[in-house]
Amino acid sequence: MAKKTIRTIPQERTPIAAQDPQERTGNFDEVTFGYTLEDALNEAERCLMCPQEPCVAGCPVGIDIPGFIQAICDKDFRASYDILAESTLLPAICGRVCPQEDQCEQVCVVAQRLEPVAIGRLERYVGDMAIAEGWANTPDIEPGGHKVAIVGAGPAGIACAADLAKAGCEVTIFEALHRPGGVLTYGIPEFRLPNPVVDAEFQKVIELGVKVECNTLVGRLFTIEQLRDEMGFDAVFIGTGAGYPSFMGIPGESLNGVLSANEFLTRCNLMAAGEFPAKDTPLGLGRKVAVIGSGNTAMDAMRVSLRLGAEEVHCLYRRTKAESPARVEELHHAKEEGVIFQWLTAPVEILGDDDNNVRGLRCMRMELGEPDTSGRRRPVPINNSDFEFECDTVIYAIGTNANPIIGQTSKLKQNKWGYIEADEEQSTSLAGVFAGGDIVTGSATVILAMGAGRRAAQSIKAYLGINDTDDMKASDPARPRIFGIDTRQKQFTRVRLPRQERAA
Repeated sequence: MAKKTIRTIPQERTPIAAQDPQERTGNFDEVTFGYTLEDALNEAERCLMCPQEPCVAGCPVGIDIPGFIQAICDKDFRASYDILAESTLLPAICGRVCPQEDQCEQVCVVAQRLEPVAIGRLERYVGDMAIAEGWANTPDIEPGGHKVAIVGAGPAGIACAADLAKAGCEVTIFEALHRPGGVLTYGIPEFRLPNPVVDAEFQKVIELGVKVECNTLVGRLFTIEQLRDEMGFDAVFIGTGAGYPSFMGIPGESLNGVLSANEFLTRCNLMAAGEFPAKDTPLGLGRKVAVIGSGNTAMDAMRVSLRLGAEEVHCLYRRTKAESPARVEELHHAKEEGVIFQWLTAPVEILGDDDNNVRGLRCMRMELGEPDTSGRRRPVPINNSDFEFECDTVIYAIGTNANPIIGQTSKLKQNKWGYIEADEEQSTSLAGVFAGGDIVTGSATVILAMGAGRRAAQSIKAYLGINDTDDMKASDPARPRIFGIDTRQKQFTRVRLPRQERAA
C-alpha cells in the first residue's frame, strides 16, 4: 500500500447531513444524521496514519485514534469498535458531544494544511454501528474480592466504574437522580444526544457487572466516611459533578420567570416539562426569552426554548462571538435556528411588573479591554450606555459551582471555591477516597471527566494492590522495587481499633 501524503488524501473534510433548520425547531429529533458508509470510508482515508500520533496525546482518555481509523479503512468495523472500547465504552456519546476541535482534531497533522480529520464523526459512526449490531466488549473477569463505591453516575463515574469492573472489583454506583447518566441525561438535550444512545452505552457498563443504586443521595442517606468504613467498601470514587448554578447577584433575581440553565434543562430533559400538563413538571416558559451566557449550556437552553414555543430567544453575552466558549458547531446551529445574539451586552438589573413577574432587563453596552486571567479580553462597561430590553423569561447560563452536600457532610479537604482537592492521581485527603471530574476541576467537558475517572481507577487499583499489566512493566527500571516486585503491588489492610482506643 502506497504511503498517504497530504496531497493524495481527500482534500475536503466530509460534510455531515443535518435536519433543515426550520423543521428541526419543531421537534427534538437529533439535528445531525451521522455519516453514511461512503462518508466514513472517505473521511477515514484522510488520516495520514502519522507516526507521531499527536491526536492520541490530545485525547484525554488516550484512544488509539489511528488504529480505529485504519480499521475503518480496512472495513473491519468490529475491530475498530474493539480498539475504541479499550479506552472508552461511550464512543457514540463522545463522538457527539466532545469538543474534538479543541483536543484531538486541534493537533491533527492534516490540520496544518487542510481541515483536520473528522475524528469525532468517525467515532460516532463506529459507536452507532456497535449499538445497532449489539456489539459488546466484555472481557472474562475474575472477581478480586474488592468492593468499590462510585458516587455519581456521570461521565467520570461511568469511566471509573468500567475500568474497575474490568479489574475484577465489585462496583456499586450511587446516583442521586432517578436515572443514571449525569449531565449526559439531565443536561444535554435529545437533539444533540438522544437518550437511547445514552441508555445503550450505559448498558455496556452494566454488563460488566456494575450495580447502580438510583435515588440515593450520598451525604444525606449516608456519608463518604460511612461508605468507606461501616458499609465495607475498600475504596470510594466521587464524581458528583458541579451542578450548583451561578447567578450574577443583580437586583431582580428572585422574580418569577428567572431560572438557571441547570434547572431549566433538567426539567425539560429529565422530567419532560415540555409535555406539561400531560407530565407532572411545570415550566412556565414565556414568549420572549433572554439567556445570559454563551457557552454550550447556553446554546442548549436557547435551542430548547425555541422548540418549546418561545417566539423570540436572545443570547446576551458581555464579550463578542470570538470569545464565546461554545463549540463552533453549536453557535452555527443556534444561529441557523433563529437565536438572536446580543454581543457586548451585560445585564445589570432584572425588571419586574406589579405581580413580581419578569418584564425585562436593564443592560449596559460593553467594549473589550485588556486580556484577563483567562486570556480573553476583559469586557469594560461603556458609560451612559444603559438600555432596557423586553423579555419575560431570564435563564442564567454563566457557569456552575460544586454542590456543597458532600463537603458539608465529610471531612474531605476542599479549596476556597468548595471543590474537592485531589492530586494528580485523583487522591483526596481521606485515605481510600478518590475524586475526579467537575467536582475537582470545576465545569469542564465530558471527555475530560472521563479521563479523570480513568486516572482514578488506575490509582484505586494501585491502592488496592491490583496488578495492572498495562501500567506495571517489569522492563521499566525507573520503578522502585522490593525484591524485584513493583512497590505499588501491595495490599492494604484497614485496621479498626476498638472504640475506646479510638476515643483515646
